[in-house]
Amino acid sequence: MKPPLAIPNSTVARNALVTLAVVAVGAALYWLRDILTPLAMAIFLMIMIDGVKRLIERHTALPDQTAGVAALLLVIAVFFAVIAFIVNGAAGFFTDMSGVSSGIGPRIDAIIADGARLIGIEAAPTAAELIADIDLRGYLTGLAFQAQGVASGSFFVMVYLGFLLASQAGFRRKIVAMFPQREQRSEALEVFQRVRGGVEGYLWVQAVTGVIICAAAWILMRVVGLQHAEFWTFIIFVVGFIPVLGGAVAGLAPPLFALVQFPTYWPALILLIGLQIILFVVGNLVQPRMQGDNQNVDPVAVLLALALWGKMWGVVGMFLSTPLLVMAMAILAEFKGSRWIAVLLSGNGRPYEDEGEHGHGPPAKRPARVKPPRPEASEP
Repeated sequence: MKPPLAIPNSTVARNALVTLAVVAVGAALYWLRDILTPLAMAIFLMIMIDGVKRLIERHTALPDQTAGVAALLLVIAVFFAVIAFIVNGAAGFFTDMSGVSSGIGPRIDAIIADGARLIGIEAAPTAAELIADIDLRGYLTGLAFQAQGVASGSFFVMVYLGFLLASQAGFRRKIVAMFPQREQRSEALEVFQRVRGGVEGYLWVQAVTGVIICAAAWILMRVVGLQHAEFWTFIIFVVGFIPVLGGAVAGLAPPLFALVQFPTYWPALILLIGLQIILFVVGNLVQPRMQGDNQNVDPVAVLLALALWGKMWGVVGMFLSTPLLVMAMAILAEFKGSRWIAVLLSGNGRPYEDEGEHGHGPPAKRPARVKPPRPEASEP
């Protein structure tokens, strides 16, 4: 019998310390979620502003400051337009639904009766009997508080964004103070550019594919005659940024409401089949060609990140789960001690997009991949 494997005490102590640190950080993220979620949204808005600014500079002759102001105004306008559309669209939707609520009950009863007959049940329960034990008032109250939280959270996001933009002026001095040596400074800038590129690539792919899905879905819903087609189109675009759950909501929610709106099942069936075809074509043919190496993450890691961040930060965490995962993989891949975690998180085992065929470590030199730093992050 072989003797047991001897593990150095230093390794055990280090692993235990890392485990405790991870648990402590997770607990802090959960307890401070009311403070950190607006900050995280502000950081991603700042990344979007920087990307729009560089896009404007690339396609126009505007100077740096003018392009930055234009990008800031554009992103803020889109952000508030989204919030206003959510509030007004949801209010109008629920108002119209309450106005026709008298006809919804009998229609739901008929759907339940038809479904019961398909499985051999003659005496089917009514909708009122099924929801008798459900606290609808409590759910509606919780929904109202969540809507109020969206409004207040938007205010704090703007406050954080303003302070983040104001702190950019000292970014160059901070980089120089943190990394006095030129080589270390170049490596830090490369990590920043890799993180920024991964997040921007993810947002770009999701936005473009979301527009494609929404355009096709809107035409389909208009042809069928579904009410509030614009509201459902916007919902499909927003939930498209939530992995896994977004596709389920986009493909099932409009057909379910079509069951209530129309007296027959054909419109709902057409919507169900049509939306599934649209999601399948875009998700399996268009999106893989666009994303390339921008989202080289394992599907299991995406699912775990969705569950983890959704548990800690709620709906905001679900939206930010994949960008945060992309950021974590890019940062972990830059350090020798944590690179194995980045390998596990990656989709093909190579967290670096320019690794060799066998993926044995990061490349020694990547000068062609590094863009020159912006003026505020340049060397003194």
